[in-house]
Amino acid sequence: MKSRFWCFAAALAASTVLMAPVAKVQADDTSFYAEAAKPYKGSTIRVLDEITPLQETLSKIVPDFQKETGIKVEWELLNHFEVINKGQADMLSGRGYYDAIMLHGFQLGPMISAGVIRELNDFVTNPKLANPNLNSADFIQNPFKTAAFVGDKQYSFINWNYNQIYWARADLLNDPGEKEAFKAKYGYELAPAATIEQMRDIAEFFTRKKGAMLAGKPLESDFYGIVLEGIKGGSTFPTLWNNFVKNYGGNLIDAAGKPDFDSPQTVAALKMWHELWTFAPPGIAEYSLVDVPTVMGNGIAAQSIAWSDFVLGIDKPGVSPLAGKFVYGPIPIKAGSKERYAEAEPSVTVISAASKSPEATFIFLQWLADKKQQDKLIALGAGGVPIRESSWALPAITGSANKTLYVAMKATLDVAEAKPKMPKFYEIYDVMSGVAQEVGLGRITPEEGAKKGQAELLKLCTKCLL
Repeated sequence: MKSRFWCFAAALAASTVLMAPVAKVQADDTSFYAEAAKPYKGSTIRVLDEITPLQETLSKIVPDFQKETGIKVEWELLNHFEVINKGQADMLSGRGYYDAIMLHGFQLGPMISAGVIRELNDFVTNPKLANPNLNSADFIQNPFKTAAFVGDKQYSFINWNYNQIYWARADLLNDPGEKEAFKAKYGYELAPAATIEQMRDIAEFFTRKKGAMLAGKPLESDFYGIVLEGIKGGSTFPTLWNNFVKNYGGNLIDAAGKPDFDSPQTVAALKMWHELWTFAPPGIAEYSLVDVPTVMGNGIAAQSIAWSDFVLGIDKPGVSPLAGKFVYGPIPIKAGSKERYAEAEPSVTVISAASKSPEATFIFLQWLADKKQQDKLIALGAGGVPIRESSWALPAITGSANKTLYVAMKATLDVAEAKPKMPKFYEIYDVMSGVAQEVGLGRITPEEGAKKGQAELLKLCTKCLL
């Protein structure tokens, strides 16, 4: 299954401690990596990563590292759940089969607290290993800073900026008949939702039964105003947390790390969450982050919130009959809100504390995050999800047939943050995923959901951060 639960990180640009000057600047990046790798030429490193359309494209580049450095990379791609289970098991056991392992941001708290990730401070200040031209200031800063560091300790380089965006049927939103009917009912123009309230109106408006008319044609099956992820697991709760609760002014924990879920703002967000579920397909509680883009691609829902990397795999000729008929936008916010929040999963590749080849692995991780490799990745993929600010100006992105997709991505990544580093994230996530699903299904009220979530959090931690 091509999935991931969440869902890229690097080095803190402003940190003079971690990015100390080096004695000699190489003539170019290629000569730097070749020179740095000389003591490790002929060695082999094993890297475990997740399989998505992004990594499938990257697989075409990875062999170039061996040609450049003489270091062999055994690069293993598994699905989301296998990467989490197999990677963590290897680190926690101390076996060290894998030198580098891809971790989603939410995994960092538990793994750092377990002491199984190697810190990189000594490497990034070593002139024989640290590339002075890496230009960490070019990394998209919010995801980078919040994922790669705990205080002044660096654990990774930025790799994958998984992010969510708003996704809608442009053909329906632009249909003259639908636009006229929508304005008559709601009093404003039909367009991609900018606010959560508009998303709710669009969801209600387009929810129709078989036989009803849609864009001038009778429906052959029921049609739904929205589709969201709803499984107990996956990214259901992070979607609720960052796209709804935080945009309503609530949160899971406060700035000090204390549970803060039982608030009027959270209750209001949960009410909207439940209402949106009433306009979604009846199987929403079984939908994963993989099912959401499939439903959109098959044309049975008007809008969604989805992970942009899966959009890249759907909105193209030969995959979806609606390719080219979608429009994208920033995650809708609460009407009147002055701040924007959006779900993202900055994810990183870390060096296992049990790695027997940490120096060679460090060189590889730098090489992957280097602008040269990132530019090639975007070009080969005819687009992609940037980890560098400079990537937004690349021809594959500026020349995209659907520029709204990259406008939406950038809006999310401008505010995206890695998950707070909570040692008990898995336990927290498990109980909160259940609350999200129960509220969505109407099994408990929003008020009950807020109280239950707070009570469960307090059982797990009174100070939930590292």
